[in-house]
Amino acid sequence: MSKIRAIVVDPNVPGRLALREVAAPTPAPDEALVRVSAISLNRGEVRRSTTADAGWQPGWDLTGIVETPAADGSGPPQGARVVGLRRFGAWAELVSVPTHSLAVLPPSVSFAQAATLPVAGLTAYHALLKGGSLLGRSVLVTGASGGVGNFAIQLARLSGAQVVAHIRQAGYESLVKEAGAQSVVIGEDLQANEYAPYHLIVESVGGNTLGTALGLLAQDGVIVLFGTSGGSEVTFNAQRFYGTGGASLYGLILFHELKRESASVGLQRLLRLVEAGQLRPHIDLEASWTEVADVAQKLLDRRFPGKAVLHINN
Repeated sequence: MSKIRAIVVDPNVPGRLALREVAAPTPAPDEALVRVSAISLNRGEVRRSTTADAGWQPGWDLTGIVETPAADGSGPPQGARVVGLRRFGAWAELVSVPTHSLAVLPPSVSFAQAATLPVAGLTAYHALLKGGSLLGRSVLVTGASGGVGNFAIQLARLSGAQVVAHIRQAGYESLVKEAGAQSVVIGEDLQANEYAPYHLIVESVGGNTLGTALGLLAQDGVIVLFGTSGGSEVTFNAQRFYGTGGASLYGLILFHELKRESASVGLQRLLRLVEAGQLRPHIDLEASWTEVADVAQKLLDRRFPGKAVLHINN
């Protein structure tokens, strides 16, 4: 049986992530084999790797070149430059990817740029879809300095929204303004802003931030919650929330959304925006995948705000 290199969980090494030899993938008829060029890290998969069993292969985001097209004839041809998404195991030299989770890169879009799009880009994209038409409406993005937040700000501005960014560190104010935020809220007090109440709130902090945000919706407004980095327990003014009229709280899990619309659809839309220069992936760190344990720890420690991209050394 042929072997490839992949990043796996090894509890005996610092950081629990290491390059090891594993069995080469055997694709299903609707899967293409992709020779991976670059990967992107997300907190969700990195957090899981801190407790996963030995041998588990993490990884969601990947870009590379189609080595063997899908046997059923679907998807990109051999040699196509693609970006893709897997539920796990994307951090490897060679991966099998369902063709409904692949999109072809325009010539001007780099592997590194595309690698940031699957989880962070698609999460922001699906969160904004829940708000419907955003033209001239107020949108609040909490935890706005992260990968999803940065994409959400840019996409909301492209949709014609008035965008308010919430950040916890004042040092990130220029970052979110550069992404397109017209106003910035720093710290805990979400109340004091001229753009409230909000038609859409893209929320990933939880805790007191979510509790306050639930009282800041406009009529028929929606909070899309996709994370709880600041705490899972929430206290809020229920009377104010239901008294607003039509306000709603939506729990977003990306892989659930992808049951309704395949990843390839959203990825193609995002790639066109990157190609046109209208969407700019914010990459803070690029390194070799041999440095995965160190980069993963920096991500968990929030030592950089944007995306981290690792290049596969073949």
